[in-house]
Amino acid sequence: MNRGMKRIISYLMIIIGALVASFSVICILIPNDAIDYGTAGIAIIISKLSGWNLSICVAIVFLPFWLMGIKILGKDFGIRALIGLVSYSLGLYFFERVPFELNTEHFLAVAFGGAILGAGLALILKFGGCIDGSEIFANIIISEMTKRTGKNYGMTSILLIFNACVYMAVFLLINTNAALMSLLVYVVATFVIDNVTDHFEAIKQVTIITKNPENIVEEIKTELNKTCTIMDSYGVIAGENKTLICYINYFELQKMKEIIARNKGSFCTVSTIDEILR
Repeated sequence: MNRGMKRIISYLMIIIGALVASFSVICILIPNDAIDYGTAGIAIIISKLSGWNLSICVAIVFLPFWLMGIKILGKDFGIRALIGLVSYSLGLYFFERVPFELNTEHFLAVAFGGAILGAGLALILKFGGCIDGSEIFANIIISEMTKRTGKNYGMTSILLIFNACVYMAVFLLINTNAALMSLLVYVVATFVIDNVTDHFEAIKQVTIITKNPENIVEEIKTELNKTCTIMDSYGVIAGENKTLICYINYFELQKMKEIIARNKGSFCTVSTIDEILR
């Protein structure tokens, strides 16, 4: 499969994921007194309090984070995020006009809706997209912290703080029941996302085996602003080569894949790192 076809398929998967997520929010979560999390949750709060159209609120809230994401993560991420945003907003607009609501016990509906939401978001993240500005915000904070300290950080703590603020706003501005139901959505959705994407908020260790490391190291430094550890290694068939180890976050993984694809003859593995000790 050539690169153009892979790109088209990834865009299609992002669109499907965004439509699945928008269906869950409009047809299951909101009718059962729950909301999404992250910047989508902020947009829902604004829509509920102001009466503005939800799809417009989502676009307005996400837009500044999208612009910052392009600056930090590049144009390819910007395109994928824009596709996700447009698909999600159009999905919200469409499903608001579909006469369907899941009318059952609130707890079951919210758990089911959270799982569907998580599946849609996981599909978007899996193919390099994003419809939640909180993840971009966490990525920006991590990038700045890494520049200042030279250490690698995961996104978990930043996302938890961001979403805690969202749920506190729900508690104060809407009601207690909505806050608790929304918290359940977050727990279920993130559980699904973590299992599909292998803990997207954690640090990723990329191990690259190659005979020609110079180009790869230069591109990683230029495009990702990251460094590598280089070790001598030996393959039974390939003979002497170099092993590169680099630590990145999930949103940088797509760009890393492109770097590896441009450097033929390289072998790469990706693993999740729980913690780095120094």
